[in-house]
Amino acid sequence: MEEESMYTGPSVVQEEEESSIDFARIFDALLRHKKLYYKVLPITFVVGCIIMLGVPNYYNCTVKLAPELTGSKSTNSLSSLASQFGLQLGSSQMGGSEALFPTLYPELMNSVDFRTSLFLIPVHKSDDTEVMTYYDYLSNEQKSPWWSAAIGGTMKFIGSLFKGDEEEEGNDSINPFMLTKKQTAIVKALANKIVCDVDKKTLVITIDVTDQDPLICATIADSVKQRLQAFITEYRTSKARVDLEYNQTLFKEAKARYDKSRQLYATFVDANQDIILQSVRQKQVELENEMQLQYNAYTQVASHLLNAEAKLQEETPAFTTLQSATVPVIKAGPGRARTVLVYVFLAFLATSVWILYKEGELKPLLGLS
Repeated sequence: MEEESMYTGPSVVQEEEESSIDFARIFDALLRHKKLYYKVLPITFVVGCIIMLGVPNYYNCTVKLAPELTGSKSTNSLSSLASQFGLQLGSSQMGGSEALFPTLYPELMNSVDFRTSLFLIPVHKSDDTEVMTYYDYLSNEQKSPWWSAAIGGTMKFIGSLFKGDEEEEGNDSINPFMLTKKQTAIVKALANKIVCDVDKKTLVITIDVTDQDPLICATIADSVKQRLQAFITEYRTSKARVDLEYNQTLFKEAKARYDKSRQLYATFVDANQDIILQSVRQKQVELENEMQLQYNAYTQVASHLLNAEAKLQEETPAFTTLQSATVPVIKAGPGRARTVLVYVFLAFLATSVWILYKEGELKPLLGLS
């Protein structure tokens, strides 16, 4: 037992010595190639500045809304209580009539129909008074990095050599069912420019718009908010509006029939005031009864019309604007200084790894034999 302990003791010490890292040797190895750092880091700094200076500025505008949900007070209270525990009770569970729940609003804004509806919004840049459509702005006024423009121009030139010059037709007309290649590209680009998010607990709708121009950024954010409200209002009140139109039609018809029967009764009475024949009196009673029936139908339809108007007002949703659209005064990005520092730091790490590999210090550092 003593021999085993005397044998294993030195081996453990030797393994500890072999596994230890000599930081002094590593520092000396890096210090011997300090001239390489003097070359790599300034070059990386200059290249990083050139790259980041080619990235255009962009701004961000945020709008927040709180929608009103339909349902009884008990339903709203139970939903509010459930939301505090991270649960969401939809209308299907509570027996309400709400089908377009706020959590589906992002899917609505991601639809092609909604995005293409933004194309015709009139906008103008903050440094120009010329009004253009949002589609024209996205098509012709967007700045891109110099390398992106160079690559795109090269690919377009190469494609024209094989396919020839092809001009897209129908750019002036926008058909969501059949978009052109250019329109499809802009629709996809809007996915990164306009983002909608709904808090599942508070149901607060947040709309974030990013654009290269601050005024257009705020204009689109406000327009998206209004169009979302209009769509939700139209959806929520669609059945109530159909019922109202139907009751308005019935009201007009009932009023016309009542006016006609009243006119017939008045004309008959005026023409037969001095006649006491029983047949005349019988005819007068019939006309009076018909007028009364038409009057009863008219008042009943009028009551239904008032109820339909009240129902439409009740179904019209209300939105509370928690944060309105404002023109941003500070750019959201890009963070040029931070990005250049990241480039320099990565270049420093890559250079250090290469030096340690060249000096044979990388394997001991990684624990490799």
